[in-house]
This record gives sequence, C-alpha cells and structure tokens, in this order.
Amino acid sequence: MKNEYGFDRAELAVLRKLSSPEKVQRFLDDEVAYNKEKDGETCRSPRRVLRDRLAHCAEGAYFAAAALRLHDYPPLIVDLMAVRDDDHLLAVFKQHDHWGAIAKSNYSGLRFREPVYRTVRELVMSYYAHYYNPQGELTLREFSRPVSLTRFDRIRWMTTEEDLWEIGEYFYTVPHSRILAPVMERTRRMLDRRLFDAGLVGAAH
Repeated sequence: MKNEYGFDRAELAVLRKLSSPEKVQRFLDDEVAYNKEKDGETCRSPRRVLRDRLAHCAEGAYFAAAALRLHDYPPLIVDLMAVRDDDHLLAVFKQHDHWGAIAKSNYSGLRFREPVYRTVRELVMSYYAHYYNPQGELTLREFSRPVSLTRFDRIRWMTTEEDLWEIGEYFYTVPHSRILAPVMERTRRMLDRRLFDAGLVGAAH
C-alpha cells in the first residue's frame, strides 16, 4: 500500500484487512450500522464512516471506493436513479474483465454483486427486481457511467471532516442511460409480496 491518502496508522490497520471486495462488503454489512438519518443530514467521508461505524448508501459507497483504492482498484461510483424512490450508489470494480459492485443498503437485494457481469448495464439490471419503494413498485429507471472519485481528491474526499455534498451534486450533471423504453416506463410495475418481504430481511427499522 504505497499511498496512504492521509489515513492514520489505526485507520490503515483496518483498511489493510479489507483486501478484497468481498471483505469490504462484509465490513459494511457486519461492522457498520445503517444510517437512518433523513436525506441531507450527513454525507460522511470514509474516515468518518470508520470512526462512527455508521453509513447510508452514499456514505457506504464512498467508503467502499476508498477501501478498494487502497488495494489498487480505481475508486469508481455508479449512480442509480429511480422514480418515486431514493437513488442508490454503487462502488463498482472489475475482475477478469467483468464488473461487480459493493453497496450499503437497508434492502438486502441492493448490496453486493459478484464480478460476473460483462457490462455496467448488465450489472445494473441485476438490481432491477430488487429495487422497489415501500408501495412495492419497481422503481429503477436510469444509471450513470462509472465516475472516478479521483476528481474529488482536491477536497480530500477520503479523509475530510466536511460532508461530501459536492460529490452527490456532481451526479446530477452526469448523463444517465435509461434502462426501460418510454412505453415500458408508463406501466406501473409491482413486486411480488414474497420478494418484497425477503428484501427487508435484516433491515434497520
């Protein structure tokens, strides 16, 4: 680990152990509580996530991107956009020329993906049947290209004590690709109740 990016010795001791995407996801699942604060209250840096052991989807994705970067993966984020629902961020990575993802979510189906997807679109579509709002409506509609967080090194995104609002705002300027044709978007697509319940296993209430 040649570049420590401003992390101190104790922080690096934790991050060094997260030597694979699977270990990063396990840490987020087992060691970091889901942040139930309302949108707009916090957007912690990876350093603050480590300290507070608390993260919502954006905070978890930025943490995962930082952990991956320390193990020589580029820190890439894909933004998922939804209708009548919250957006979701994925920290994406490639192994053997295939895409996988790490994510923090209160919904069990919106977390880790093995690196078996040939394209980012294939990866994104694996989330479609698991992406739903409290009414049971399937809500995923668009996704961004992978965005490298290196563009935010100037604000020390990995270790700053400030909230990372600038990163979230940037995603509003990034072109997104639609996953459904307009005629398909007009249909209100609903999730089976059994899958709805399964997605909430272990959710923080």
